[in-house]
Amino acid sequence: MKISSRLIGVVALGVLITAPAAAQSPVVGKPATAATKAANAAVQEALPFNDKQDFEDAERGLMDRPERLLIKDKNGAVVWDANSYSDFIKLDAPAPDTVNPSLWRNAQLNALYGLYKVSDRIYQVRGYDLSNLTVIQSDTGWLVFDTMTTVETSRAAMDLVEKHLGKRPVKAVVHSHSHVDHYGGVRGLVDEADVKAGKVKIIVPEGFMEHAISENVTAGNAMSRRAIFMYGALLPRSPTGGVNAGLGMTNPLGENTLIEPTDIITKSGTEMTIDGVKMVFQLTPGTEAPAEMNTYFPQLRALWMAENTTNTMHNILTLRGAQVRDAKNWAHYIDETIALYGDNVDVKFQSHHWPMWGHDRIIDYLKKQRDLYKYIHDQSVRMLNMGYTGEEISEMIKLPPELEQLWSGRGYYGSLRHNSRAVYQRYMGWYDGNPSDLNNLPPEMAAKKYVEYMGGASDIVKRAKADFDKGEYRWVATALKHVVFADPSNTAAKELLADAYEQMGYQAESGPWRSVYLQGASELRTGTPDLPLAGTDSPDTIRAMPPEMLFDYMAVKLNGERAAGKNLNLNINFSDLGEAYTLSVENGVLNYSTKLAANPDSTVTLTKKSLDDVQLGDAKLKDLVASGDIKVEGNEDAWAQFFGLMDEFGLWFNIVTP
Repeated sequence: MKISSRLIGVVALGVLITAPAAAQSPVVGKPATAATKAANAAVQEALPFNDKQDFEDAERGLMDRPERLLIKDKNGAVVWDANSYSDFIKLDAPAPDTVNPSLWRNAQLNALYGLYKVSDRIYQVRGYDLSNLTVIQSDTGWLVFDTMTTVETSRAAMDLVEKHLGKRPVKAVVHSHSHVDHYGGVRGLVDEADVKAGKVKIIVPEGFMEHAISENVTAGNAMSRRAIFMYGALLPRSPTGGVNAGLGMTNPLGENTLIEPTDIITKSGTEMTIDGVKMVFQLTPGTEAPAEMNTYFPQLRALWMAENTTNTMHNILTLRGAQVRDAKNWAHYIDETIALYGDNVDVKFQSHHWPMWGHDRIIDYLKKQRDLYKYIHDQSVRMLNMGYTGEEISEMIKLPPELEQLWSGRGYYGSLRHNSRAVYQRYMGWYDGNPSDLNNLPPEMAAKKYVEYMGGASDIVKRAKADFDKGEYRWVATALKHVVFADPSNTAAKELLADAYEQMGYQAESGPWRSVYLQGASELRTGTPDLPLAGTDSPDTIRAMPPEMLFDYMAVKLNGERAAGKNLNLNINFSDLGEAYTLSVENGVLNYSTKLAANPDSTVTLTKKSLDDVQLGDAKLKDLVASGDIKVEGNEDAWAQFFGLMDEFGLWFNIVTP
């Protein structure tokens, strides 16, 4: 596989992956079929496309839009190319046959970039990243709300701010929640030395550091692989490729960073005035993120909604993988926002998409966003209590007309189908109650029996081709998956399955659904990528992990089969932290304790940085021992044996083939 010099970056709850991108598939995206054209035409007829209010809002307050937007890193590599989208996604262009018209409309809005004035003292840079950079002019400086994903994009966005509004010192940074596209660019805007000196505050909701670290590491490798599907990072940007991620265009490349906060908000209603700007914080834990908060500005009659309401239906469960969110809780906190601040708000803005102005419009919007999540929750639970499974509920649930016609409730990022399944999963788990699904065969084993029962691969492919010609792509995908998993060398099955995925992608209203289908088609046609990686863990994230969290991460890397029968007791002294632990391997499990073993196999004294360096691959254990940075007493081989029990996770595991 040829490798180009372009880099790709994929964020999975804070895990940033950078790697040379493969040359794009030589297979040009195929045309839309008659069935796909008809499905997309039906969408065009069903929704109020004559409503242009979002376009007026998205363009309101534009101060500057560079003709070309190309952001590069310090080595000259491109980290963000907005025009790769805007060059073909034109405001006056109708949706191509290969793009759902509703998703095309969302892409047209998200493709707009530049510096915007939101209201008095509030400015946003949009379209420089998946997320926005928001700055609020204080008496002598800036308050920054969310710092985007990477150092490079945040710095470029601030350069645009300073070009028009002048250089002013950053007085405070507020991270609205614990996802990397809201804190990763912090070092592009502030110096950690200024933070430590008290010149800059970094304000976060309670639980921010715990979740920013743990969500990005524990299952980060698997989430990162699936994020490649979700965000379409490897897809060509074209009408037959990637057009939009729903929440924004896609993830940027570059360096993501983290600085320890100075102030933690632990209670809703907490007030803080910084450099003449008063802020009132509303904690919203367990909504869009485990740690999140909204902010109200009484002087400005302005409401920052973080990512709790945007201009799309959000995810109750993301396709990249995460813990299921609580739709009922989400609706509750939006309702609380209305009660707390609804009487005195004239502008609403957030970390993605464009703002909204006008008290009555904002209240109507917030009520419908609230009821969107409440409806999905309540109706899914109603039906599960009637005995329906998650799959059945996703096929049955329909929004009422007043929510169905709501542009800000359309499923561009989340979707009604997978969100209803997520509600089922939250309450009922993976098991649907049918005994045949309790200990069912895994895909590869089941596939061989399905193919045998269905008369063999050639008959299945023949029948699937007839159903493809009738536009029955969902069934074609179900049937042919078994053929491919029974025999991944069956080219005819893979090609037809890829064609079905492609048409399903063309019909998808959700940006992530489109990306999943088209990436699946690409991998069936050209194989699973195998790209060299610069690393899957942010150094700032690893170094911010307290020892206990790092040990938990090491525990999930321990290969239980290799560790079976091993008994190791290792004492570890952190000379810089003044803390000591015992790491024990027994019964195939790694445990840790602050009660030290009396007779350990070995004792090591080191700094947390040295252990981080080993974890990050920046140094080898034996080299640090030889240099004296790590001091070992007892059996030195015990530590080598311990690290030898750890697995290294490979990113490029198969998904669409066994």
